[in-house]
Amino acid sequence: MNAEEIKTYRMFINGEWVDAADGGAFDTSEPYTRKVWARIPRARKADADRAVHAAAAALDGPWGKLTASARGLLMFRVADLIARDAEKLVRIETRDNGKLISEMRAQVGYLPQYFRYFGGLADKIEGAVLPIDKADTFNYTTHEPLGVCVAITAWNSPLLLAVNKLAPGLAAGNTFVLKPSEFTSASALELAALFHEAGFPPGVVNVVTGFGGEVGAPLVEHPKVAKVAFTGSETGGQRIYETAARDFKHVTLELGGKSANIVFEDANLENAVRGAISGIFAATGQTCVAGSRLLVQQSIHDEFVERLVDFARKARIGDPQLDTTQVGPVTTSPQYEKILDYINIAKAEGAVCRLGGKAATGPEVGVGQFVEPTIFSGVSNSMRIAQEEVFGPVLSVIPFKDEDEAVAIANDSLYGLAAGIWTQDLRRAMAMPKRLKTGIVWVNMYRAVSYMSPFGGYKRSGVGRENGMDAVREYLQTKSVWISTSTETADPFVIR
Repeated sequence: MNAEEIKTYRMFINGEWVDAADGGAFDTSEPYTRKVWARIPRARKADADRAVHAAAAALDGPWGKLTASARGLLMFRVADLIARDAEKLVRIETRDNGKLISEMRAQVGYLPQYFRYFGGLADKIEGAVLPIDKADTFNYTTHEPLGVCVAITAWNSPLLLAVNKLAPGLAAGNTFVLKPSEFTSASALELAALFHEAGFPPGVVNVVTGFGGEVGAPLVEHPKVAKVAFTGSETGGQRIYETAARDFKHVTLELGGKSANIVFEDANLENAVRGAISGIFAATGQTCVAGSRLLVQQSIHDEFVERLVDFARKARIGDPQLDTTQVGPVTTSPQYEKILDYINIAKAEGAVCRLGGKAATGPEVGVGQFVEPTIFSGVSNSMRIAQEEVFGPVLSVIPFKDEDEAVAIANDSLYGLAAGIWTQDLRRAMAMPKRLKTGIVWVNMYRAVSYMSPFGGYKRSGVGRENGMDAVREYLQTKSVWISTSTETADPFVIR
């Protein structure tokens, strides 16, 4: 690729397009071709400080003075602009992180609804008048924004993860500094341009790009930051949680998963096979809710695995820009190597490789970072392949005897993000979700999300919730106001 073909981006701080303070930059490559296609600013502490101060000034200035209804109208404008530029955003996202263009069309096409939903909620955040038990006293509550929020997002669904944080946080009246993954920064900068075009006051949404240790850490540590919302690895979440705790910052952490997709003998097997495929091979398994542990009742285990292997074997691997492709490349080189390492670990542990089990080769993959859809049977839940998040197209099939054993296996995990249940038994469909220690349970479906429904997990899968009214509450603090209507002051030495 010639130098003139490489797109040069600038960061967005305080309503202006700027380079990193020291002029630093880095290149970003396409996962499919491995060619450099864009140059991204490499921000550091000085840039983080500038962005946070801009966000703080906007909160105390024009943004903080807007009515909630006016904030909502600005969010509606962003929704319209995203809809207008959807195909452009889809192409950039697919180029930058290698996700299927069909998947990205679904994601980006859905994003306007997030801003319309949360924009509509902006002026419906209501306090309450409390029937307080004190005579001659009027008491009411209000909900106020936390302040400056930092959003740090992962590379697997860059725009969706950013909007999950921005939409509810802006509806609640906060301002933001967004730091996307260094692997997938371009779409966040394109999104910033739409906020600018929509007429958001300078400093309300700022985007800084770079590496975690260089700009992410200074953002989390900054004394003017009130909240950090993070999607990423468990280790990254631990560091952020520990740092934020020193200043008692609010946090939302959406971390890893090792979700159990449970198939009972009475399930519609054709639908369950498709659900299992969706749970692990869609998005090349690069999703926190991946149903990477497939629990299958013993009575149907062999038949189900045969059906599953037959279906997965036909998956079309290749160029993510083609509508016909079903499995795309792994987004980053480190992740590609990690997936292949886990496949070798599974083989060494004694798991039986029924499909795949190696890097994909052939003309359809070119020089891209591809791993064949891989299915292991003969897996016990104690194996590393069943306990640790692979974040790739690798499925572990684990047999179970009955409901009690299925629950025990599913809950025997450090994570608790999601679970799937496949059954035609109404009693089981109602009873099982109560027994699973996960934040999301799908019954006879998998990998569905909505801006209306809370998203988040138990245990090491994270803290807090995104989406729905629960997400707005994550960006608010409550104030209680007491007004005396008495003509006399109470005894000052006695609590009222």
